Amino acid sequence: MAKRKIFIMTDLCRPTATVEPDMQDSNRQGEFRRTRVDLSVKPGRGSKGFDFKDLYDIGVDQVTLACQEQIERFLNNQDEQWERATIADYCFGLRVFLQYLSVRAVALRRDVVVHDINRNVVDGFLAFLRDKGLSTPSQKNYYFKVKAVLSTLCRRGIVAEIQGGDDATFPRNPFPGVSKKSKGAKPMTKAQRQSLSLAIKTEVLPLFADDVEPTAYQLTCALLVIALHTGRNTTPLLDLGSDCLCSHPKDDTQFLIVYKRRGHSTSKVALKGVPETDIESMPSVRPTVARLIRRIIELSNRLRTLAPASEAASIWLFRRQKSGGKSRWDGPVGALCKSSLHHSIKRLVADHNLVGPDGSPIQVTVSALRKTFVNRMYEILDGDIVTSAAAAGNSPQVAVLNYLRPGENSKKNWRFMGLTLTQELLTGTVGSTERTPLGSCTDTKAGEYAPNRTGASCMNFLNCVRCRNYVVTGDDLHRLFSFYWRIYDERQRMPQKRWQTQFAHVARLIDRDVIEAGLADGTFSQAAIDRERERARHDPHPFWRSDTLMASLAGGTL
Repeated sequence: MAKRKIFIMTDLCRPTATVEPDMQDSNRQGEFRRTRVDLSVKPGRGSKGFDFKDLYDIGVDQVTLACQEQIERFLNNQDEQWERATIADYCFGLRVFLQYLSVRAVALRRDVVVHDINRNVVDGFLAFLRDKGLSTPSQKNYYFKVKAVLSTLCRRGIVAEIQGGDDATFPRNPFPGVSKKSKGAKPMTKAQRQSLSLAIKTEVLPLFADDVEPTAYQLTCALLVIALHTGRNTTPLLDLGSDCLCSHPKDDTQFLIVYKRRGHSTSKVALKGVPETDIESMPSVRPTVARLIRRIIELSNRLRTLAPASEAASIWLFRRQKSGGKSRWDGPVGALCKSSLHHSIKRLVADHNLVGPDGSPIQVTVSALRKTFVNRMYEILDGDIVTSAAAAGNSPQVAVLNYLRPGENSKKNWRFMGLTLTQELLTGTVGSTERTPLGSCTDTKAGEYAPNRTGASCMNFLNCVRCRNYVVTGDDLHRLFSFYWRIYDERQRMPQKRWQTQFAHVARLIDRDVIEAGLADGTFSQAAIDRERERARHDPHPFWRSDTLMASLAGGTL
């Protein structure tokens, strides 16, 4: 007879931690002994910590002790897994929260304990942040740092939490519309991007010399090159290791592997030698960027054995200069960090006089380069939000909300539309001019090629030049030639045979039936034609600036 398996009953109740009432006594702090927590990301970079000493003996000892113990648990990867830089932010948020509780303890004339934390306390903390005169985004940052710690204490059962209703411990949306108030970094204009590219290229070229040993300044410029062409954030770029490049199925392409701490995930950026406009499913950059990364890895290999163990895997290794040293090669080997990155960028802006239109220094940050990259991808991909977001490693919703900004011509185009509409409203001619983006029309509702649907206007602009309702005056030449040059621009965007079939006849009709006929009967002068032709080439009508419009016209979707 087979032996019967015996199942042992297991207690599935979630364990809870309880803070004893005597924790509020000053002796409890002595039992805990240590008030400083070590927050150093890498042991080789010195001691960096946060001391809770000043937050005891102010009437909130029990709450302070619970928060300190929770920070210690975070550092030991208990309850949640956070990076140490994030835990450090939580500590500075807790400092403000505990100072608020000390004010509340004075008002209550007793110590504040963990069981006092409820919706009234949270609402009071939000009011305390507002009274400090902080901006709304700063208030939000402080609040969510504190909430991350308190919500974990709630899950552990130390703080009682009410999940829903008017008495819910945490309000559902305490900062409505805060995304509209947050300024953040702005994407660079075309002129700023070009001047920065020239500056960092000049500083990076010496890295390819045979006997060079990299400096923090040169490595910073190299990092900016990679950021400008890949759109990655500061920390993932600083964390690049010697194995960051791997093979790609294509011979002339390599993958750049970037690790993101917050999501504990990696993303791949394909570095391949194709023109910048040939964008597929992956963001692609010129082969010089891959070559630059390989060169940096080669230079770091020379210093890797001299670097501390905590930094030896980095590719951003350089020799620090000793204070008072005669040579810049006599210091210890270290890796780039955010502070050295900040100082080197300030030097780059000053050395190359990188200024904006108003003469002030431009703000060069990796965040600004990331937004510049996303907006540049959006422009190259003719408004493809999904692929632009994928190039930056984001979802379309995040890209639209946090990264995409109106283009440089948007303000000019909207001003043109506003002036035109205002003029028509003042003169009472709204809708009566019958002017189209190609010229004038005697009947845009029921013309020869109109759709003949109630309320529908004719958008069949490819047939305008052979339509009996089409009229061209001297004022329409700019619109006509803008359309004319857009047709010729399409030759580089589509197969030759397709262009000959769909667009070639339109350009011939404009030359023969409009321009030559207008010159013959004296409607146009040669000077006016030459002037408007060149004007349309360099400054086309706003309607014909879009790269996607012609494809829509050819497909009959308009």
